[in-house]
Amino acid sequence: MKYLLLSLFTLLLCACEDNLGGSGTERTALHVNLEMPDLPDDATVSNRIITVFNVTDRSSATYTPESEILLLPGLYDISFSADVANPGASASTLRGVAPSVSVAGAEQYVDIKVYNNIENDDLIISEVFFTGTLQSSGNQYYGDDYVKLYNNTDHVIYADGLTLFESKFLTTEKRDYTPDIMSEAMTVQALYTIPGSGQDVPVQPGESLLLCDTGIDHRVANPNSFDLSGADFEWYDVSTKPGNLDIDGPVANLDKWYCYTLSFWVLHNRGFKAFGIARIPVDRDSYLKDYLYTYEYTQVTIAGDFPMSQSAYRLPNEWIVDVVNTSVDAKYAWNLCSPQLDCGYTGCGTIDHDKDRYFHSVRRKLLYVTDDGRAVLKDTNNSAEDFNGMCIASEIENQGTAMDSRGTPCTSRTYDGVTPRP
Repeated sequence: MKYLLLSLFTLLLCACEDNLGGSGTERTALHVNLEMPDLPDDATVSNRIITVFNVTDRSSATYTPESEILLLPGLYDISFSADVANPGASASTLRGVAPSVSVAGAEQYVDIKVYNNIENDDLIISEVFFTGTLQSSGNQYYGDDYVKLYNNTDHVIYADGLTLFESKFLTTEKRDYTPDIMSEAMTVQALYTIPGSGQDVPVQPGESLLLCDTGIDHRVANPNSFDLSGADFEWYDVSTKPGNLDIDGPVANLDKWYCYTLSFWVLHNRGFKAFGIARIPVDRDSYLKDYLYTYEYTQVTIAGDFPMSQSAYRLPNEWIVDVVNTSVDAKYAWNLCSPQLDCGYTGCGTIDHDKDRYFHSVRRKLLYVTDDGRAVLKDTNNSAEDFNGMCIASEIENQGTAMDSRGTPCTSRTYDGVTPRP
């Protein structure tokens, strides 16, 4: 019998006095309705877990579907995950999440659409350095942000045509955008593509590709920075805003498909965005012509509420290879993509404008090392589980300049419990 028969069933969650939500007498019984995907007859599902995350106090707890839980009123992310074994096929993971659920009253009902996530046979994002470095004056230095891609497979992958993108919306600002397309696509504001005819940019198993803002030796302008003149590619913008011109470094340029700015693109230096990579199966002109997304929302201000209309570009979910949502605990409001792509978030710092975030990046965790010395990184489509935040940027670490803004030697939190081989 197909696993589809399990769709649209309801789980009643009640709890004892000492469970998530702290002490109190008035609790809400949570009913979770899982809309399950269709699976093959011989698929086996195991490790079914429901996670309840309190958005306000950052506490969380995990339960089996048979658990009984009661929650104190509050704002919660409710997620579901399970492992799927498919005989003769790749293993996959069931995931779904209902973000920012307001729990109140005697009972609360929530629907979760569950997706079957099959691992992509492609590159993944292993690191995002968006915080930047500081000059000796203490001012922010721009231009040394970067993204690292990694071949997590056991065979060569060609990066030709892979597009780096940044979300339009913020993880710290949840709005009701209409039409709501999140189940079908992401809304993006910057797209830069790796050039090549198909097999010009090979990435060997266990090797990385470095994409940076400006491919120069930044130590010349800022001794606290590092050398990016050996990067594989840079994103370069022919600026149209006087006084804000980009620098064209000596490394190869990515093909610019679109960017919202008239000057030059830098990664959001507090990390309130989602960053990702995609394989877009149409040419640039067709994409820009056919995938414009115009949306409306209400701008809420002290002076009143104002209807707004804006445009960006939509990127269909089926084209997206990997996504990393970033934020800080004190400001996080929601994820900017379907849970099919990412169920969590990572970040640097804990509060907005955290001064300790500089020189740090988010770096993917090591899962294990193969017998031939190849690192296999964790990839569960949940950035909260897959990444370590507040890691020393690898380019600082690799170049022996691991100092923080106070000149104190830094230590890395890149790896969890396993020391990688040289």
